[in-house]
Amino acid sequence: MGKPEPLSGLESKLGYTFRDKTLLETALTHSSFANEQEDGSVSYERLEFLGDAVIGLETALLIFEEAPELAEGQMTQVRAALVRAESLAEFARGFGLGEYIRLGVGAGRTDVRKNDAVLEDVFEALIAAVFLDGGTDEARKLIRSLFEEPVRERLSGIPGGMPYVDYKSRLQEVLQKDGAAKIHYKVLAESGPAHNKRFLVSVVSEGKKLGTGEGKTKKTAERMAAKMALEGLKCI
Repeated sequence: MGKPEPLSGLESKLGYTFRDKTLLETALTHSSFANEQEDGSVSYERLEFLGDAVIGLETALLIFEEAPELAEGQMTQVRAALVRAESLAEFARGFGLGEYIRLGVGAGRTDVRKNDAVLEDVFEALIAAVFLDGGTDEARKLIRSLFEEPVRERLSGIPGGMPYVDYKSRLQEVLQKDGAAKIHYKVLAESGPAHNKRFLVSVVSEGKKLGTGEGKTKKTAERMAAKMALEGLKCI
């Protein structure tokens, strides 16, 4: 069984330092590990239950705030898409949570650390641990740093949601109206902790930089770069 990474590394990625380290340890404890211990260790399962509720509430609030005209059924669909297992597992991978999970001997020889369901559960447990250790404000800060842009992107195009312009497609149309033109997006800089990264991206065509953009994801930064390019070309 490989040893998990030092928890200080995870705290650094989260941008949050636990006062009660046992909460963090529990959030990362798989049942296979807990069952092998004789010290009363428990798995993350109870924290997972609480984390699911905390994430559900905060994402619901985000959707409610961002789309005041959206109907209940539409809000439910948006939230379901955001908190599905695959999405939460991706957040877990972003923090490298798989490397921090405490596994039993047998489980440690398998691909448990890469399993979507396990990563989803550990992510939910981690959110619960932050909530219990730092309170509502700290949990909200972490959840919103992760979910704000996905919520806005998911709401794009939905009647009652946020207005959304596909600047990248628009730029491609403008540049290629007289024939094929190669368009490249290049990451110029990446900064900030894992839970609050910022990307600076440029858009280049035919060797000429047309614009730069910044965002919490590469996709958003590219979109902002395309917007600046369109403004420079006086096409919006």
